Amino acid sequence: MGKRDWLRTHRQGHVEVMNFNPGSFQHDQQLLQFMDQLEILEEKRQKLNTLIEEGWFNISKARYSMGNKHVSALQYASDMEPLVHVYESQTENGDAEFKCVRTEDKAEELRESDTVETIGPTEGGLRRRVNVKKKESKEEKDTSKDECEKEPQFNSTSEISPCRHQDPLKWFGILVPQNLKQAQTAFKEVIILAAEISTLQSAIVKTRLEMHTQMKDKQKIVSELKE
Repeated sequence: MGKRDWLRTHRQGHVEVMNFNPGSFQHDQQLLQFMDQLEILEEKRQKLNTLIEEGWFNISKARYSMGNKHVSALQYASDMEPLVHVYESQTENGDAEFKCVRTEDKAEELRESDTVETIGPTEGGLRRRVNVKKKESKEEKDTSKDECEKEPQFNSTSEISPCRHQDPLKWFGILVPQNLKQAQTAFKEVIILAAEISTLQSAIVKTRLEMHTQMKDKQKIVSELKE
């Protein structure tokens, strides 16, 4: 029998034998919640440690197969952008909540919007070329200059956008071993799990403070009754 099960049976017997006290019952409920949170926190921490160990072990396997020089900080990109952002918010109960948002989905949306935007100017350019045949040679030169000035702008955006959200695995080559992919998957789960642990820790701190204030109020009431 675990601690939580023993506390539940003890609480049930206490309620059946003695008179019902809402204050003590609420305190027992918070104590059970506190123990549940600690148990979940311990499980998540163990899972976090195993994922970190698996990630580094797979990286060591990749270094053994590819070579130490091919899997190191020398392959990092000079300009790196984060693929995951951690945002802090508050729930309805006032608890702090940490949420991970990946920029991969946002990058796909930006690429789709870029493709939609580039369709317009190209169609406009084609229409201009059709209409230019009916105009004078001077207007042809002017429109060609305008098109030359506009086209590099779209090329610059298309060249910049994929570099910002490039897959880090491509830094180490096109065909990377499976161990390196498994390491990346493990560390991605670590980031999400770390955010969940932070959220749970903030909830545990809040529960502990509530229990502490209830104990103070209970001691104050007991001291007043003795007097």
